[in-house]
Amino acid sequence: MTADEHEDWREQAALFVLDALPPDERRQFEAHVAGCVECAAEVRSLAAVPTLLARAAPQIDPPQALRRRVMESVGGAPPHHAAAPAGSRLIGAVPWLAMAASLALTAGLGAYALQLRTRVGDLEARLSGALARAAAGDRLIADARKAAADAEFRVAVLAAPDLARIDLAGQPAAPQAAGRGYWSRSRGLMFTATNLPELPAGRTYQLWVLTAQTAPISNGWLVRPDANGRVAAIFETPVDLPRPTAMAVTIEPDGGVPAPTGAMYLVGRPAGS
Repeated sequence: MTADEHEDWREQAALFVLDALPPDERRQFEAHVAGCVECAAEVRSLAAVPTLLARAAPQIDPPQALRRRVMESVGGAPPHHAAAPAGSRLIGAVPWLAMAASLALTAGLGAYALQLRTRVGDLEARLSGALARAAAGDRLIADARKAAADAEFRVAVLAAPDLARIDLAGQPAAPQAAGRGYWSRSRGLMFTATNLPELPAGRTYQLWVLTAQTAPISNGWLVRPDANGRVAAIFETPVDLPRPTAMAVTIEPDGGVPAPTGAMYLVGRPAGS
């Protein structure tokens, strides 16, 4: 038995002495006390509490003048000055005894309620921890699945029979930057870059495909470099996308724009063109 479990039994001793335990709990407590020296001693130390509570209530006789006025107001005879019988004093003590027992019972139940609240708080904390660990596990699984899917996508693009490679060079806004795009009409687009400058607040890099037939195309192809200026991104592309004649990267407002407005940071043409 742990120290906390034993302390729980000891806390029930006061309720046992006041006969305030439910029948099932009382039987369990009696079975425990039969084999526990400490709890038996606790019960013995509390055994006199009900009697002491009864004696602790002072027995006060009202003044004779007050007694006479009360009796006359209800039409009774004036009281004699003889001492009240012992039985009447005991009857007068009953309300005090009931009040004292009620206070003791309230105190015992309050301690028991506090104990229950502590247990509930501990269980809630354990549940929150378990839920947090489960959520973390779910995130790890989701991240692993996404990483596997991204790797499979990259392999599919690089192995595509219609693969086109576009090398992008840094422009005056980012002369040290470089990038490369791998595009397959059937598989999609993979884009990597290095040494891109850190983005200002509220801005993003946007990738564009330039064709001989239409205006620059970007279906929400937004990229954000890491702390070292690197980018590795994959995008699905429409199957009817015209063959690129060039690719470019501009800096645009967060969320992207339908047509390029910012300075060019990377520009390149397909290999062999």
